[in-house]
Amino acid sequence: MKKNLGSLDRALRLVVAAVLAVLAWNGTLAGPLALGAWIVVAVFVLTSLVSFCPLYRVIGMDTCSKG
Repeated sequence: MKKNLGSLDRALRLVVAAVLAVLAWNGTLAGPLALGAWIVVAVFVLTSLVSFCPLYRVIGMDTCSKG
């Protein structure tokens, strides 16, 4: 599994995940929206930790710097 997420992309995913987690945790998002938010949080955190996004691979996108 080749890495395809750059540092900025990973950081943005973690920030979005944190915001969604707070909104779902404090009740701002409720019901199906909260469940969807938790799913997005899980996917964003997991993909950030492993630096790989399967969707990016499918569409041929790569934000990882070639240093």
